[in-house]
Amino acid sequence: MAFGLLTNKPAVDFLKSLTQAQRNKTQMPFIDESRILWHYVPSSMFPRAGIQLNELDSNQKSKLDELLKTFLSETGYNKTMKIIDLENILLEISGDSIMRNPENYSVAFYGNPEKDSLWAFSFEGHHISLNFTIHNGKVEIAPRFLGANPARILSGPREGERTLQKEEDLGFELINSLSEEQRKMAIFQKKPFFDIVTGKSTEVEPLSPVGIMYGQLTRNQQLVFLKLLDEYLSTMPPEQAAKRMNSIKDEEINEVRFGWAGATVLGEGHYYRIQGKSFLIEFDNVQNEANHIHTVWRDFDGDFGRDIIREHYKNSDHHKHE
Repeated sequence: MAFGLLTNKPAVDFLKSLTQAQRNKTQMPFIDESRILWHYVPSSMFPRAGIQLNELDSNQKSKLDELLKTFLSETGYNKTMKIIDLENILLEISGDSIMRNPENYSVAFYGNPEKDSLWAFSFEGHHISLNFTIHNGKVEIAPRFLGANPARILSGPREGERTLQKEEDLGFELINSLSEEQRKMAIFQKKPFFDIVTGKSTEVEPLSPVGIMYGQLTRNQQLVFLKLLDEYLSTMPPEQAAKRMNSIKDEEINEVRFGWAGATVLGEGHYYRIQGKSFLIEFDNVQNEANHIHTVWRDFDGDFGRDIIREHYKNSDHHKHE
C-alpha cells in the first residue's frame, strides 16, 4: 500500500490548497463524461474541464507541480514543461495571445483521492493530454499525448532546440537501418498521414497490422526498436515503465510491429506506428513543413483505466448502484 499513500498525498495536498469555489470547478464525480473526452488542440479551440493554470496562485501551482512530478518520471515532467514552454515561441511568432498561452493548461479530478479507492485526474492543453486512473495505488497513464510545434525552433536565442527529438531520431535510425527487403515490409505507404490516425477518439481498436515484426529484425535493429519503445515508456515513473516493458517483452514482443509511411529523412513529412497486442504508438510529423510532431500512446484495454475500473467493480458491490 506504500505506493497508494504516496500517490494520494500530492493529490490530496493539491485539492486541499484550493478554495471551495476552485475545488468545485476542479473536482467532478468519477462518472462525469468529460473524464474520457480529450484533445490536443489549443484550449481556445476546445475548452477543457477542470481548472486552468492561470486560475491558480503560486502555492497551488507548486502543489500541482509536485503532483505531476509524482506521477511522471523526470523525463516525462521535463518533456511536459518543454512542450508548455513552446507556447511562448508560438506567441512570439503569431502574436496571438488568446490561442498561444502557456497558462492555458487544465487539471481536472474525477472522484476523491482522500477517500475513494478509484479516482482519476488529467492534465491537458495544447499538445499535452495526460490521463491518470488510480485504483488502490495502481496507476494507468493512458492515453498519453505529447506534441511539439515547432518541433525544431527555427530562429531566436533557442534556435535549433528540438522537443521530442529522440522519438523522431530513433524512428529514423530504425527505418534507415533496414535492408531493402525489410524496408519493403516496414514501409506500408508512400504518403504519410496528415495527423495521427486515431485522433482524439475515446477508445481505440487495433489498427490493421502493418509493418515489420520485431522478430524479423536483426539483433542490433531490435535494440534500436527497444530504445524507441523505452522512450515512450520513459514518461512514466521508472518502476512503472520497467514493469510495462517487461510485460511487453514477455507477452507480445514478437508480434509488435513497426510500420512507416512517408519520407525517411528529416525535413519531409513522415509517420510511423508501433503496434502490439495491448498498445499502439503513433508518431506524425507532417504539418508546418514537417516541423510539427504529434505522438500518442494508446492502450487497447487500459485507456482511461478501463481495465482497472472493471477490476474495481468486479471486486466490490458497487455495480449494484451503477
